[in-house]
Amino acid sequence: MPEVPPPAPTGDELLKVLSALGNPHRLRIVAALLESRNYVSALAREIGMSRPLLHMHLQRLEAAGLVVGTLELGEDGKAMKYFDVTPFFYELTPGVIARASATLSESEKTEARGTEAEKEEAK
Repeated sequence: MPEVPPPAPTGDELLKVLSALGNPHRLRIVAALLESRNYVSALAREIGMSRPLLHMHLQRLEAAGLVVGTLELGEDGKAMKYFDVTPFFYELTPGVIARASATLSESEKTEARGTEAEKEEAK
């Protein structure tokens, strides 16, 4: 049976994913987690990043649905938060972007208009 393609993302979902992936640190985090799931302290050491900064990036990735975190108890009884990449697939074509654009929430449309106006003022 052929695989059913994932549903097209809404405009808000697409913006959240693209924003989450629009940072080199977060790209490195996804790449590291693709190799194997990891807990925050070990991942921070592997990537060479402070734990607070890593937490901030992981929160953005988790909010976009690109990674998932689970609390687990270690052998010593200490709680450790493990992160893993979630399977995802996004196809970016002009048509997908046009359909996503048509579903943007009013807050996103207002923010986009504000950004365009700021650019015009800067000229």
